Amino acid sequence: MTSRLPSGLTDTQLGEVLAEGNPEALEELYDRYGTLSYSLAVRLLRDRATAEDVVQDVFLHLWNRAGDFDATRGSLRSWVLTSIRNRSIDYLRRRGARERQEREIPNHMAAVGGGSNPWQEVAQSLEQEGVRRALQTLPPEQRQAIELAYFGGYTQREIAEMIRVPLTTVKGRMRLGMEKLHSYLLGGRLVDE
Repeated sequence: MTSRLPSGLTDTQLGEVLAEGNPEALEELYDRYGTLSYSLAVRLLRDRATAEDVVQDVFLHLWNRAGDFDATRGSLRSWVLTSIRNRSIDYLRRRGARERQEREIPNHMAAVGGGSNPWQEVAQSLEQEGVRRALQTLPPEQRQAIELAYFGGYTQREIAEMIRVPLTTVKGRMRLGMEKLHSYLLGGRLVDE
């Protein structure tokens, strides 16, 4: 039988207790971040049942890998939410691959439209790679704010609540991050002046 958790544990302390294998630490982790995790998963997946499955999978994974949490690399909250985001994206990728495999094109279908434009596809691919590289050059706080806004679909106010910083801080991080991205992409000639 495990002992009761002391009240008022910080996230770092909770991560340490979780790594020790205390099941009450998992309960506390879920109490703190279960609702937020579910909200993020629903937002990314747009399906409540799948979001529930993802959250359950992630918390089980975090329980099994609790020793991997390193407070020097980020907060417990970020660890949980990043895990939810990554698992949701993995699900979407797998689902997309299954859907592509399941579609059959009837023999009587005629091709319509202009077809593909390989040069345009190459240009788009290069632009996407340039944006990915540019994002990697940003400080983690700025990258996080921009990714949550543009890839997660969150408002600046939601981001501020999610990462527990003032709204003005989020706005500043996004403004600085966007300026740095613009400069980086301008230097690589991926945007016009």
